[in-house]
Amino acid sequence: MKNIILVSLILVAGSALGQTPPPAAPCESEPRFAEFDFWVGAWDVHTADGTLAGENIIAREERGCVIIERWTGAAGTTGMSINYLDRVSDEWVQIWNSAGGAQIAIRGGLTDDGMALTGKIHYVGNGTTADFRGLWTPLEDGRVRQYFEQSNDGGETWQPWFEGFYTRKPED
Repeated sequence: MKNIILVSLILVAGSALGQTPPPAAPCESEPRFAEFDFWVGAWDVHTADGTLAGENIIAREERGCVIIERWTGAAGTTGMSINYLDRVSDEWVQIWNSAGGAQIAIRGGLTDDGMALTGKIHYVGNGTTADFRGLWTPLEDGRVRQYFEQSNDGGETWQPWFEGFYTRKPED
């Protein structure tokens, strides 16, 4: 009860000084938190040759403050990521972990080509770490292209790691 009274007093004092209290859901009211919304949805993911790679469920959670990814590969592999706008660095961040032991930590932002994030991938199984980057591009036909690359020479050259084309699942 004391906490409720204290919060009420702070809000009343702020209002008396002409200050507006912060919105209850600040991420929902700030457009920057919606920059990655083109990726939100339930998707079938295919490789460039049309082979089913798996399915991905991408959801806005915590009232728009995070985007959660839940991947299931066609062969049964799984992984998930948390994606968010870091307001301290003003960059988008993705932290990915898979059951197979791949850990990805990348950050960046929206460009003319899509959401571009760079950082590192770490393979738990063998202890190696490499430079890594990803690009999510919304396509004119409503699909999203996800393209990952890895560099084993400090960014001098890049090798394709995964390319997937996301097609929205029909709504039930």
